[in-house]
Amino acid sequence: MKQLSRFNGIILIIALMFPFFLTLTYFVLLAGSPIIVQKSVYGIGKIFQFLLPVFWVGVICRERWLIRRWNVRGFAEGSVFGIFVAVTMILLYFFWFSLPGQLLGNNTPASVAIITKMNGLGITNGQRFFLLGLFYSVIHSGLEEYYWRWFIFGRLRGNGSWFFAAIISSFGFTAHHILLLGTYFGYTSIFCWLSSFGVAVGGLYWAWLYKRSDSIWGTWFSHGCIDAAIFIIGFIVCFR
Repeated sequence: MKQLSRFNGIILIIALMFPFFLTLTYFVLLAGSPIIVQKSVYGIGKIFQFLLPVFWVGVICRERWLIRRWNVRGFAEGSVFGIFVAVTMILLYFFWFSLPGQLLGNNTPASVAIITKMNGLGITNGQRFFLLGLFYSVIHSGLEEYYWRWFIFGRLRGNGSWFFAAIISSFGFTAHHILLLGTYFGYTSIFCWLSSFGVAVGGLYWAWLYKRSDSIWGTWFSHGCIDAAIFIIGFIVCFR
């Protein structure tokens, strides 16, 4: 038991750092590589990432695998948060960022960077982009909540205060998003760091919501709403 407890810390460190290095590899370092190479690294990395908690908790630690019950209040609160943020993002885009000369207007550096990146990943038409957005909004958002809130936040919370666990898990959650945002907007852009701060706040809120509801259903839907808004904006930028 003591040996498992010691290895639990090592596994959590790996889990916290792995998404950052996976994103650094497939999204940044392999950006000029053939599409099949980028997608293979992404796919293998994601399989490892999302199977790690199952393997550690269910196979090594032999803990009971429980699907949390539906929490109506948690789901309602998460829905309000997610929809509010999603609508705010879309309104900001239409009434500010999409205007000529603004951040995501026609032929701005950020718009060109987004289009170039999507082409480099083989997302060259609206149908493919829609399917990508559907995957991230419905499936990947849930996998991330299971990974960051249930596994990392949950196990960190078992070793100390929930607030410390929320801070650490949210930092890990934000780290790989900085690479994504920096690629599109530049690492010297204030928007990159404001958006990264927003991701951190979202991670903190979802950890707090998960703590109170003991369920990822509300955080999943909330996360999915925001991802959907991102892909709606991205679709318009790429195919307007």
